[in-house]
Amino acid sequence: MCHVTNAAHLRWKLEVPDQQEEALCEWLEGAGSAAFYREADPPKACYVYFSPGVYPPGAEGLKAFPGVYLLEAEVFGDEDWLAKSRQGFGAFEVGKLFHVRPLWDETPGPADRIDLVVNPGLAFGTGGHETTRLCMKLLEALSLAGRLQGPILDIGAGTGILSLAAFLLGARGLTAFDIDPDCGPAMDELMALNAHLLKGARPYECFIGTLDQPRVAGPYSGLLANILLETIQELLPRVAEVAAPGGWLIASGILAERTDEALVSLVSHGFKPEKVLQEGEWIAILAERVPA
Repeated sequence: MCHVTNAAHLRWKLEVPDQQEEALCEWLEGAGSAAFYREADPPKACYVYFSPGVYPPGAEGLKAFPGVYLLEAEVFGDEDWLAKSRQGFGAFEVGKLFHVRPLWDETPGPADRIDLVVNPGLAFGTGGHETTRLCMKLLEALSLAGRLQGPILDIGAGTGILSLAAFLLGARGLTAFDIDPDCGPAMDELMALNAHLLKGARPYECFIGTLDQPRVAGPYSGLLANILLETIQELLPRVAEVAAPGGWLIASGILAERTDEALVSLVSHGFKPEKVLQEGEWIAILAERVPA
C-alpha cells in the first residue's frame, strides 16, 4: 500500500483488460480518483491519479476485477504533476481525416487532416479509446455518403468530441448531453481548445440531463450513443421513439464478444444493422431506424 501525504500526488499504473475498464473506472471514481486514461499505443497501460489529501483505496480492492494488476505506484510532488500527467498520451491519427493531439502538443497535424486538440483525463472522450475512434470513422463514412443532415443527438456525450467531429465533417443541428455534471465544463473546454477550427461557430447545443427531458424532442436524423451496452439496451425504447424513420444510429461502448447480443437488441427495437467496425476488443455498430 502506498501512503500519500497531504502535499503529494499518487499515480497508479495498471494492466487492465478491455472488458474490465468501465467497471474499474466506476470503482475508482467512487474511491476518489482524479483522472483515468489508457495509453493509445501498445502495451496500452492505464494510469490512475489521486490528488493530494485523497487517501487511495487499498490495492487489494483490484482483486475484484479479473486480469487487473497494479504494475507501479508512484508518489510525486506538485512540481512533477504536469510531466507525469502527460506521459503516455501523444498525438495520433483517426480514420482518414482526423489528427488528435493533446493540448500541450503545439505541433499542428498534417494539412490534409482535421487537427483536433483534446485535454486528456477530464471526461470520457479524447479520441484515445477504441470506441471513440470507431465512432469517428463511422461519422466519416456517413459524411462521405451525404448522410450527416441534422438534427443529430449525442447521448452520453462526455467531452462532446463526437459532436464536434460531426460538426467538422459538415453536420449541423447537433445537440449533446450527459448525466455527469463534469461534462458541461469539459464540453465548453473542448470547444475553446478547437477555436482554431470553429472560427467563432458554436458546433452544438449541450446540456446536463437525461434522454427523457422535454428538450429531447426529435425526430432525429442521427443519434450517437458511445456508452455501455447495458445502458444502450435500457435506452433503446426511448431512442427508437425519437429516431426519425430512416435515421441512423451509431452505437458503441460494446465489447466484440457481445456483438450478437447488441445486434439482437437493435433489431428488436426497430433498427436494421448496416455495418460493424472492430478495433481490439471493441466494436461500433451503424444501424438504420426501420420505418414503422
